[in-house]
Amino acid sequence: MVEVETCRASLLGSHERSAWSAFQGANPSLASPYFSLGFLDAVAQARRDTHIAVIREKGAITGFLPFHQGLLGYARPLGGPLGDHHGFIAPSDAQFDLRAVLRQAGLKVFDFSGALGTQAAFRPHAHFTDGSWVIDLSAGYEAWLAGRGAVEPKAFRNLRARRRKLEDETTSFVFRVHDDRPEVLAKALEWKSAQYVRTGHFDVFSVDWTRRLINALGVEGLENAQRLVSSLEIDGKLAAAHVGVRSGTVLHYWFPVYDPEFARVGPGLNLLLEIARELPAQGLKEIHLGPGEYDFKRELASWQFPLMSGYVAAPSLAGAARQLADNIQDAAERLPLGPISTLPGRAFRRIDRFTAFRAA
Repeated sequence: MVEVETCRASLLGSHERSAWSAFQGANPSLASPYFSLGFLDAVAQARRDTHIAVIREKGAITGFLPFHQGLLGYARPLGGPLGDHHGFIAPSDAQFDLRAVLRQAGLKVFDFSGALGTQAAFRPHAHFTDGSWVIDLSAGYEAWLAGRGAVEPKAFRNLRARRRKLEDETTSFVFRVHDDRPEVLAKALEWKSAQYVRTGHFDVFSVDWTRRLINALGVEGLENAQRLVSSLEIDGKLAAAHVGVRSGTVLHYWFPVYDPEFARVGPGLNLLLEIARELPAQGLKEIHLGPGEYDFKRELASWQFPLMSGYVAAPSLAGAARQLADNIQDAAERLPLGPISTLPGRAFRRIDRFTAFRAA
């Protein structure tokens, strides 16, 4: 008999935390920092609505599902829109009925946007599939460089040309893969906010909890999660920065940004390559670039792992509203109206993203 109880993340006991750590350590698909206790603890510091569904069978813990609980039983995965990957913290062979777990947890709607495609519980409820791009450094930087360079020779010739420009057209440059200077983090977030506004996207740093999360991840002692700020200075000026989060073996490429003044020398990509060059000596095996059809991800990535997006809705007011929004979107996209048919879907996604960030 499967039993599910929920608790606030801050109240997770030592026995449960030990089981969580054991599940993550034994399951390679959970190597991302997003699945760590450290990330859970940082998110719990930033958001009061962080909860855990603890799943037991015959009294033994078989898995966890972290989530944020909103109004009317509406729930989202850990980290909300900042959590690119999510799912059950459980052994690789674990089998769950997602709808049954949510029902016992008292949740009416669970909206997921980056669930692991390897977890069968999400498949019946998936409406969209995608993949997260991975730079595989398990054999070292030079092996990755040679392998991808053979597959994408033009792209890697361009990367080498940008490095030569950096060396030839600047007086000096300095890479710092570990840059703990507060002013660098502040400038990176300032630039990223401006970039969101300039490109018409929601500024994720306009809400307090996202900045609290970034700060919480910088605290020493988190289990298997740590903020990593990296930078490139050119001629004494900050040219590029990256704010990421890493576990022992995986870096999640999170918030890259650069000064357009230095665009000619490719500061962002040069910084990414320097990160990939240095970190394997510190145990890093993969850089997760996340989903998205960007040329640089396709060219640099060794492979992808599958992700799923969708929702589960129980009979309820929240469930009916979620189902209605989905029906409107589906009906509009079937109409022969060209690009106009996508407007309802785009509008719902913008509303959903806004409410997800404002939920905390």
